[in-house]
Formats: sequence, C-alpha cells, structure tokens
Amino acid sequence: MTKSRPFFLYTLMVFGYAFLYLPIASVVAFSFNETRSVSLWKGFSLQWYSRLLDNSQVLDAAQLSLLIAAIASTLAVIIGTMAALALARFGRFKGRGLLSMLSSAPLVMPDVMLGISALFLFITLQQLIGWPHGRGMDTITIAHVTLCVCYVTVVVRSRLVQTDHSLEEAAMDLGARPWKVFFLITLPMIWPALVAGWLLAFTLSLDDVVIASFTSGPGTSTLPVLILSKVRFGVTPEINALATLIIVAVCIGVSLAGWLMHRSRVNPR
Repeated sequence: MTKSRPFFLYTLMVFGYAFLYLPIASVVAFSFNETRSVSLWKGFSLQWYSRLLDNSQVLDAAQLSLLIAAIASTLAVIIGTMAALALARFGRFKGRGLLSMLSSAPLVMPDVMLGISALFLFITLQQLIGWPHGRGMDTITIAHVTLCVCYVTVVVRSRLVQTDHSLEEAAMDLGARPWKVFFLITLPMIWPALVAGWLLAFTLSLDDVVIASFTSGPGTSTLPVLILSKVRFGVTPEINALATLIIVAVCIGVSLAGWLMHRSRVNPR
C-alpha cells in the first residue's frame, strides 16, 4: 500500500501536467507548421512569424496593450499605495469602512459588471460634459485602473501590516516629517510589495478582454480583444506564432525572477 502511493501520486502529477501543458506545446509546435492547418503537420517553416511581424494591426494592438498596461499599473500602484497606507496606518477614521469596501469590491465583482458600469459612466459623462469623445485608450486605461487598484491595495496593505511600525514612529519622534518618513523608511520596507503589485496589475491589464471589450472603440482594440476576434473565425498559424512569442516572454520573465530570488537567498547582503 505504501509503495503504490508514490506511483499513484507520480501518475496523477504526470497527467495533471500533461493536461495543462500539452495544449500549450501543440500551439508552439503548430506555429512552425508549413501550411495553415492547425491540426495536420506538413513541415517546418518560419513564414508565420515573418507574416506576424509584418502585420501592422497586431503590432499596433500589442503596442497599445503594453502602453495601457504600463500606465494603468503605475496609476494603480500610486492610488493603491495611498489607500493601503490609509487603511493600515491611520487607525479608525470616518469613512474607513466605506474605503475598505470600495477597495475590495472589484475583487469579487464579475468583470462583465465592471465593464458595463464603466461603459454607462463614460456614456453619461459624454452627455453631461462632452468627455470622453468616444471610447479609446483613455477609457480603457481608466477602467483598468479601477480593476487593478484593489489588487494593489490588498498586496501593499498586507505588507504594511507585517512591517515594524516602531521604525516610523522613532523617525517621527526624532523630528522627521511624515513625507520624509514615507520616502526614507516606509517605501524601502514595502518596495517588494510595490513591485509585486505593479506586476500583478500589469498582467491583469494586459490579459483583460471583457472590460476592454466594453470600453474600447473602433481602431483601439487591445491585443486580447484582437486575438479573440480573430479566433472566432478560426485559429490561424499567425495566432499560434503570437501565442508562442508571449509564452517565450513569460518563460524568460519567470526564469529571470526565479534566478534573482535564488541569487538573493544564496548571496544575501
């Protein structure tokens, strides 16, 4: 009974990893297929990567998605950090419960509801003040900031709760002003949470389809929305090539992060 248990666990693990990663491996393999078939192998070719790099629509959508994700994640870190500081450092104040609820509501709210709400908001603003002039990059960015702020707030707040507040109190007792305490003491202590929150917000914004579908307009489709629209007419080798490039970028990023973490543990300062 004891000997059969490891075999069962190993078998379960193999099937689990195969279920997760074989589809990804097939996408990578058929991105090098010579023909347009995504199920029948005809030979090795790099023509789909060449066509992908010549596809201005895909490149423009990728550039737009990266720009929106960078802006949205940066704004989310700024707003989320301020909200986390208020919840973790300011004690009980009027409106604290409302702030806590608003900063956590998008975590459990369906993306469809967030997208519809943002769409109605922009339509109402356009009727009242004439802004925004249609839906585009600005509306997508604002909607993504709304989505990402709550995740950053949770990450940074948990880090602030774990840090030693006595260091900040000692600095203020010695005459340091609050802004100086924040930049010289608090910020260095919570920077890993800020980086983690930024990366999480960047990933959420870059990966979003539902909210971007409601808040985007003609000519401002993000990369996930463009991929979804193309897949509806059938998967093509160009989509496989694009997915392969994204997989490679993610693998490089994860490997680099793992190497840096391992290096910091082996050679601590």
